[in-house]
Amino acid sequence: MTLYEELTARGLIAQVTSEDEVRDLIDNGKATFYIGFDCTADSLTAGHFVALTLMKRLQQAGNRPIALIGGGTTMIGDPSGRTDMRKMLTKEDIDHNAECFKRQMEKFIDFGEGPGKAMMLNNADWLLNLNYVELLREVGACFSVNNMLRAECYKQRMEKGLSFLEFNYMIMQSYDFYHMFQTVGCNMQCGGNDQWSNMLGGTELIRRKLGKDSHCMTITLLTDSQGNKMGKTAGNAVWLDPNKTSPYEFYQYWRNVGDGDVMKCIRWLTFLPLEQIDEMDQWEGAQLNTAKEILAMELTRMVHGDEEAQKAQNAARALFSTGGDKSDMPATALSEGDLTGGAIALLDLMVKCGLTPSRSEARRLVQQGGVEVNGVKASDIAAKLTAEELSGEGVTIKKGKKVFHRANLG
Repeated sequence: MTLYEELTARGLIAQVTSEDEVRDLIDNGKATFYIGFDCTADSLTAGHFVALTLMKRLQQAGNRPIALIGGGTTMIGDPSGRTDMRKMLTKEDIDHNAECFKRQMEKFIDFGEGPGKAMMLNNADWLLNLNYVELLREVGACFSVNNMLRAECYKQRMEKGLSFLEFNYMIMQSYDFYHMFQTVGCNMQCGGNDQWSNMLGGTELIRRKLGKDSHCMTITLLTDSQGNKMGKTAGNAVWLDPNKTSPYEFYQYWRNVGDGDVMKCIRWLTFLPLEQIDEMDQWEGAQLNTAKEILAMELTRMVHGDEEAQKAQNAARALFSTGGDKSDMPATALSEGDLTGGAIALLDLMVKCGLTPSRSEARRLVQQGGVEVNGVKASDIAAKLTAEELSGEGVTIKKGKKVFHRANLG
């Protein structure tokens, strides 16, 4: 099976500019391709998984990845998939975020010099030096405003308002492809299917300015059965940084995916052989829980390593079955200074453990019956935990059905 055939069998390819030519490029290791990452945070999310694993698959076949950090485009903001403008970041913020991205990407792709080695570029290096009038004279005539307004990424914003700042995003992204085509031989762009219009802008600019062909391949967006983006929800992201989402929480996210989503995630995100996945497709009932464990283990190992993945699995099994070690559960160590009169209020403890952002949210959860302490449902919003109860292994707090946390006096 060729690489293109495998990507198709896994359901990853959404659209391509020319199937025969894209197939030839990636199957024969002739693609120098880029994927753009607007560095609006200091960590990638699980929503970037499809892009990261695609880069790994293509590099393994001899193609050269370019991880393009959007230091310039982040200053404008991509309107795709959003109903509001992005927060403006400083150059220092963007540079810091880019460094964080590279450390996480190195777990997937091999950076370095030479054929097939990945590059990391930052479009701030060329976009921020452009003269606006010169840019308009160079590329402005290559873009039809009528065609741009028909693009899906803009149409969804027209009702609530599209700023001229964001309207320029397609031109900036197209210029990126045009620039890298000339400077580093980049001949293909990959990205999410919601980027199709922006990506075609780049191929058209290259064709009109240089008279040469370039190509695009979009990948299917990772959504759950309800159509929501997985791992990338605003305000509830699953981060690859262990300080933002612990390995246990990361494992639990994938362990708890819906029955209807687990096999799709395994097919798209893991490197398990297709023959094995095809057999797993027949699994039902309790076997789906085994599939979820396999998914969670594979992805946690990929991001956090074997040791952390095993710890996360041990903790999960200790809570939901047998044979695990509760010491691997996420935990917060308290000091005597956290106690008042030898005790701490349950609501304060939940905030301290990061289970809720505020006392009011903790109070709401307790009142709705969504909190247990050591297996007993908490019903008193004035409840306190004493130093004696918190000593030793401490207490286990359960939020909802699937979130567990241990707190003890350190």
